[in-house]
Amino acid sequence: MTAVALIPARLGATRFPGKLLATLGGKTVIRRTYESVAATRLFDDVLVVCDSEAIEEEIVRHGGRAVRSTRSHDSGTDRIAEVAESLAADVVLNVQGDTPFTQREPLERLLAVFADRAVRVGSLMRPLADPALVANPNCVKVVVDQEMNALFFSRSPIPYLRDRAAEPPFYEHVGVYAFRREALLTFAKLAPGPLERAEKIEALRYLEHGMGIRMVITEFPGVEIDTPDDLARAEQLL
Repeated sequence: MTAVALIPARLGATRFPGKLLATLGGKTVIRRTYESVAATRLFDDVLVVCDSEAIEEEIVRHGGRAVRSTRSHDSGTDRIAEVAESLAADVVLNVQGDTPFTQREPLERLLAVFADRAVRVGSLMRPLADPALVANPNCVKVVVDQEMNALFFSRSPIPYLRDRAAEPPFYEHVGVYAFRREALLTFAKLAPGPLERAEKIEALRYLEHGMGIRMVITEFPGVEIDTPDDLARAEQLL
């Protein structure tokens, strides 16, 4: 199975403009993300797909590979789909540019789900125990069925604890996806639905169009850099 990792990287960000070029432990966030993915040695190629000269230069200057997208895109997945059109890979991994603590073990387990030919899309989630994060809308939650297929993603706490004695698990969605190439190209042609537009969670586009997502549990306590507070948490973790 041929697998490539594509890292979408947009310079502008509503909550934290320029976050990918923010410094984290002496390196930029996007450089740390690229280096952590490359260090897993799981992929035939690792490539940053960006919208700015500044990010492209940052990656290339430190020995990485980057390409500029030629069109504007609404999501990171749409951005990497543009590049995937010219790839011959069986599986394409999408690692968000703001996830600098990516490690080998979760990605290896994520790639392994494609041994099941029925799986078209996979993603990661981690147990969520902190009530503050459960209530935080910047933390995307996911609920799954007994086969580990995603049922819904939300910025609201899900499930709602009407019966607190039930003690269901809470999971945080980790912004890492893997696709069969044809599923990625199909996704890029789909229009966002009302759930995705309401929640601003692109994973909901798959569910709204009947494309299942196989979820994989990881215990690694990474941090996605969405806000300056997240960057401060990442500095502590580093």
